[in-house]
Amino acid sequence: MPAALGGPRLLLRRLREAMAEPVSPQARLDRIVVLIAANVVAEVCSVYVLRDDNILELFATEGLNREAVHLTRLRADEGLVGLIASTAEPLALSDAQKHPAFSYRPETGEEIYHAFLGVPLLRAGHTLGVLTVQNKTYRVYSEEEIEALQTTAMVLSEMIASGELDGLGSQASTANRRPVMARGVALSDGIGLGHVVLHEPRLVVKTLIAENVDREVARLDAAIEGVRSAIDALVERGDRIGTAESREVLETVRMFAHDQGWLRRMREAVASGLTAEAAVERVQSDNRARMLRQSDPYLRERLHDLDDLANRLLRALIGPGAAGTAPLPENAILVARTMGPAALLDYEAGTLRGIVLEEGGPTSHVAIVARALGIPAVGEVENATALCESGDAIIVDGVAGEIHVRPGPEIESSYAEMVRLRARRQEQYRALRDVPAITRDGVKVGLNLNAGLLIDFSHLDETGAEGVGLFRTELQFMVAQRMPSAAEQQALYSQAFAASGGRPVTVRTLDIGGDKILPYMAKLEEENPALGWRAIRIGLDRPALLRMQLRALLKAAEGRPLKIMFPMVATVHEFVQAREIVDREKAHLARHGYKLPQPCELGAMVEVPSLLFQIDEIAREADFLSVGSNDLMQFLFAVDRENRRVADRFDPLSVAALRAFRLIAERANAAGCPVTVCGEIGGRPLDAMALIGLGFRNLSMSPAAIGPLKAMVLSLDAGEVARLIEAEMTTMHDGQTLRPLLTAYARDNGVPI
Repeated sequence: MPAALGGPRLLLRRLREAMAEPVSPQARLDRIVVLIAANVVAEVCSVYVLRDDNILELFATEGLNREAVHLTRLRADEGLVGLIASTAEPLALSDAQKHPAFSYRPETGEEIYHAFLGVPLLRAGHTLGVLTVQNKTYRVYSEEEIEALQTTAMVLSEMIASGELDGLGSQASTANRRPVMARGVALSDGIGLGHVVLHEPRLVVKTLIAENVDREVARLDAAIEGVRSAIDALVERGDRIGTAESREVLETVRMFAHDQGWLRRMREAVASGLTAEAAVERVQSDNRARMLRQSDPYLRERLHDLDDLANRLLRALIGPGAAGTAPLPENAILVARTMGPAALLDYEAGTLRGIVLEEGGPTSHVAIVARALGIPAVGEVENATALCESGDAIIVDGVAGEIHVRPGPEIESSYAEMVRLRARRQEQYRALRDVPAITRDGVKVGLNLNAGLLIDFSHLDETGAEGVGLFRTELQFMVAQRMPSAAEQQALYSQAFAASGGRPVTVRTLDIGGDKILPYMAKLEEENPALGWRAIRIGLDRPALLRMQLRALLKAAEGRPLKIMFPMVATVHEFVQAREIVDREKAHLARHGYKLPQPCELGAMVEVPSLLFQIDEIAREADFLSVGSNDLMQFLFAVDRENRRVADRFDPLSVAALRAFRLIAERANAAGCPVTVCGEIGGRPLDAMALIGLGFRNLSMSPAAIGPLKAMVLSLDAGEVARLIEAEMTTMHDGQTLRPLLTAYARDNGVPI
């Protein structure tokens, strides 16, 4: 930095000395602007801080009129200072007053200054304020001077954010401190109030100022080389990456890791006096600031890749332990980019009040586990991990699918009242626990639980559910580090049957493949995994896997009734093949003296549309049917349910869906084959009301849905709804939905939905 008296490294050391002086925060900041002005040979140095009300306030100056401090205020988009704050980009001008964004403030006395250089005060990509220097001459600031002032701004930002300039924080808004509301997708019903716990806490950079620049450059280069090698190795192990999309993500990260411009910026930051880890953090904060302000969704998505790369570098430089392992607070709200069910189950039960994810839809397995645990959850919240810091107050609204970070008193009070109202409603539902689910016109409706974990079975007594209509056995496989042995599977099933208290349990055989990948099994790369090698197809092609599970189930039943159903059945022949495997296993166990289940019923899941055209045949062959409405709707409408762009393009109460459901109910009932709906729509009161009107008499759902569903059933006249639906379906045309009509009916007849 040619114009500097002592260079940026000397300035950083003097800043650190100034921070140690026993003076007030304002006096400390006044001393800092004097040091910066002297170091860069500027006649003016000023610090503007972004307040809670989105106003930039002059907090300290050397060179401008001192009376302007705390008097001069600009909107966050006003003047040159506002331009820097809104764009998060440095601005260097030889004649500031000719710039169209210049906003004259007479109280500052800045009309005699022409040259202007300003840089944003950034932390984690968010703007805390602006640092400026000015000169009377029409001079051009060099790249080295801009870089040096950015480095100084980074250190100043960390001082503000860490509380070293305590006193500013009460007035200064950091984007980390302003209230934020973000929308996502509801994953698990409920409302959680608590404090943020980051699933993968950010690594804390404690040493900002370098003692030996050459050593820091060497550390940086070594860390970069190590990260590059690790990423190269991952890409080369293509057979274990999985999908083409996964490989593409790694290739993108590798591209960034080998980008020379990125490396050059970090080296320049080290040369200006920062440690290697501080340089990584500063460059990533700049990148984050730019990308958060991009309108192009592709560029914004690349932010994850850059964050991943920066975190890899920081772990290489300061180690993973720097994130800390503080115990969870009692009201923890977990915030993560993504996580699997195993990671969620690692947290102590009862400590989590909510979950927020950047990725993961309602049918993801972490969402299923969250619902099983009764934890409110919201997914697909863009940049959730960047919106908050550990310890921030947060509200998770698993009903509306939104979160409130650092909520104001009014919002917090409103949600607290909502929680109290929900608690009273839950008391009302608990009062219905032992009341049979019978409609006003005498139709009995079986309400069952969907389960996947042993903890789910405790909800049988709590809710008064008649049994478990869907026991997802794959969750045991997904949370394990290796393939569960036959003995381990048998032990789990024995515990489940015992926990059911004699109530029926319908067990679904292993439903893996597609988006359900076991961590210890190599996955084939498929163009359309949802339509590929999964569920019963894997079981029939790898019969040893299916036989091991079936044998464990048959043994665990120990003479009790057993209901087994097979997922993803596309043809009657597949069901017959699976039944033959069960018969062989039963014969094997009988020969060895095992007590066989009595009775042993076998069913098929109706979720592949081809089975609709074999419904009479499958109803004759199977002992029972279960409608997997999630996949059935996905395949029927050719809509990827995890794709937000198309997931809402169909309605299960539209004419095509209703005709499909009516066909299943009519043919199954005519054949005397019991049929249950165990997909998501079975747990939504309005949709369930339509299903009852179509002839379904058994529904399976999450534990939280039992109470609302029973209240709806008790208020319903099933015959009246059936007649209403039948009359309407004769005149419905494509694109219409019964949702408005049924909503109006429920409102007019006092049916809670």
